[in-house]
This record gives sequence, C-alpha cells and structure tokens, in this order.
Amino acid sequence: MSENVTAASSGGKLTLAAVERFLMAASMGILCLLTMANVLVRYFTDISFAFTEEISVALLVVMTLIGASHAFATNHHIAITFFVDRNPALLGLARRFAAACSLLMFGLLAWYGVAMAWDDYNFEVTSPSLGVPQWWYTIWLPVLSIVIVLRLLAVLWRGAK
Repeated sequence: MSENVTAASSGGKLTLAAVERFLMAASMGILCLLTMANVLVRYFTDISFAFTEEISVALLVVMTLIGASHAFATNHHIAITFFVDRNPALLGLARRFAAACSLLMFGLLAWYGVAMAWDDYNFEVTSPSLGVPQWWYTIWLPVLSIVIVLRLLAVLWRGAK
C-alpha cells in the first residue's frame, strides 16, 4: 500500500508514480473522447474520422509503455508463479531473472526504436492520414522504453540492498 502513495498524501510532492498515473488517465480519456467522436460522426453522417485511428494507436502505445513502467515500479506486473509457489526459495532469483530479462527486452526495444525513429526522421516519412512527420509518433517508443529501463534498474538496485 505504501508504494501506491498519491502526490496529495505524500506531502504534496509530485512523484513519478503520480505523473505516470495522470498520463495513463489522460491518454485513456483522450482515447475515449476520440473514439466516441468518431462513432457519433459516423453514426449521424456516414463519414469516418479516419485520422483518429492514427492518434488512437499512438495513444495506446504511450499508455501501454507508461503502464508498464508504473507496473514494474510498483510490482504490479503480470507474474507467472508456478515454480516460485512450489519452492519459495526461488523468489529472489526469479525476480532478479525476470527483471534482467525485461531489462534486456526494453533495452533492445529502445535501441531499435531509436533506429526506427531516426529512419523516419532521416527519410522524412509522413503519417498516412494526417501527413505529419512519422517520427512524432515513433520517438515515444525509445523514450518510454528508456524510462522503463531506468525503472527496472531502480527495481534491481532496490532488490540488491
């Protein structure tokens, strides 16, 4: 419970967890508004706001990566505990192994995400619906993957103490 302290109950300090929760809620709210607007316009006019799909996908990626960062920091990620339930002595090793595998995966995602965003920027790729530079969307993949890597390093650091 102490890990889920809000900014208000922590003496008014703005924590990274509070910022993550706000960004997840804002992403979900905007996503709901865009989708509802698209449905209403399609229902009443038989015209679709095709560009909303582009923004919705970007918001879903941002929301997912921010949620993953928050889940790792608060130990609320999905855990498969078949072996640990049968041998509790493996708990520490299993947590370190899972964090190390996640660290590797998000590190690779950040590395290749930078390459993808750089290619989008370098080759001036534009998005299909809105025609804005594609790197406006793809830059969030490596940025948020690096945030997750930092959160995982903090989890490993805390576990080592």
